[in-house]
Amino acid sequence: MDENTQDKEVMKRIEREVRMQEGASKLLAACSQREQALEASKSLLTCNARILALLSQLQKMRKAQILQRVGRSSSEDMVPCTGKVALSDLRIPLMWKDSEYFKNKGELQRCAVFCLLHCGTEIYDTDLVMVDRTLTDVCFEDTFIFSEVEPGFELRVELYSSCVVEDFSPVTVGTRRASRLGGYQGCSSGKKIRAAFESAAVCGSVSSGEDAGSGSVSPPVVSTLGSKYNLLAHTTLRIEHVQESFKTHDLSLATAEDNPFWLPLYGNICCRLVAQPLCLTHPVLSGQLTVQLEENLNCWENVHGVLRGQSLLCYKSQEDLESEDAPVLVIPIKKDTVVCALEGDAVQRILIAAQCLREDASYTLIPHLPEEAQRWIEALWQHIYNISQWKQCCHHLMKIEMPSPRKCTAVKQGSLYHEIVIDDPSTVALECENLFHVVTMPGLGNEHGHDKWCRFKNLQRKRSVTSVIFHC
Repeated sequence: MDENTQDKEVMKRIEREVRMQEGASKLLAACSQREQALEASKSLLTCNARILALLSQLQKMRKAQILQRVGRSSSEDMVPCTGKVALSDLRIPLMWKDSEYFKNKGELQRCAVFCLLHCGTEIYDTDLVMVDRTLTDVCFEDTFIFSEVEPGFELRVELYSSCVVEDFSPVTVGTRRASRLGGYQGCSSGKKIRAAFESAAVCGSVSSGEDAGSGSVSPPVVSTLGSKYNLLAHTTLRIEHVQESFKTHDLSLATAEDNPFWLPLYGNICCRLVAQPLCLTHPVLSGQLTVQLEENLNCWENVHGVLRGQSLLCYKSQEDLESEDAPVLVIPIKKDTVVCALEGDAVQRILIAAQCLREDASYTLIPHLPEEAQRWIEALWQHIYNISQWKQCCHHLMKIEMPSPRKCTAVKQGSLYHEIVIDDPSTVALECENLFHVVTMPGLGNEHGHDKWCRFKNLQRKRSVTSVIFHC
């Protein structure tokens, strides 16, 4: 894709987000229900974040174009491949006081919360969750997949909260005022984008608790009490945090406890972060090769080679690959593998020195076409570089669960405490009393009496636990 096409694509995305921003502002102005205002305000905040990210990307692209025109490279000669990064099973534990959670004392505070996930120009928002002291964890069940991600990615997770009040009043959208940066904004595309940028920048700084400054354009009033979101906490995930299992990460708090939108965060966020580098999921290069086996230096075999993952797979023919037969030879390709060219006999050979099962092994390859030798060498070098940059993500192919379509109904929230199935206390007491009479009957055998006694003690414990739960 050339430079002009890239610029046009980014501009189209910016214009689309500007239209979404305008629609969200109009919807927010017309909202008469609290839930509608909360959703519209969330959409507006998400659009603002996307506009800022796209404008930043456009600025980087144009800077790279200028450096390229003056003969300076803005990046390294070898660029690692991209990949997919997926975040799922997002959990944020809460730490309520005993008097609030167990004894149900104090003022009942309700907040609407959601997460905003940034990775480059890809920004996603989670569903809205209503949180009060009956919840011990804020759970987001969706899977968020970021494509075209580089190994040096930074995935920022932001938690936003809004205090929900009962006496909701419809929001009002104020008029845009002029400032020293510019006067009245017209209806042209360029001026709309500039106005959207200024609005998004100020909205972003206000929601983050920063001062917008006196010289900035005053944004439209996007919300009133009950529908304004504030940044509660955030964290940034990188490639070192990628792990296929469920993992805990530290949260950085962005507000004080005396704010009305405050929630008693435990200080951690739990999620599953996985990555799939492109070099692991797609074949890098394939073609006909002649391979010299290490056991017999005089033994050469024609194979169909496929460079993928951490191996160069050698099949007898392309038909064996299509029929998914086992390869005749697997050459390991890892970050410490050495690839070099051997000149001799007018045939360019490729030497691969790798470690297999903790032992050094070497393999010699000869492409069937002489002009493909350099192509194979460069592909192997690039592949080794990709593996070294993606680190533990290339150890094995991690599984990414495809995101399910969002449902209109809210996901059931709560903790294991509320999912414990307990019997009615009167039923437990009656069964315990009947069993006590059976146990104390004379003439009962030892083995049978022991089983009855164990059951009686278990019922006693169950009765005490049930009483505690019911009295809480």
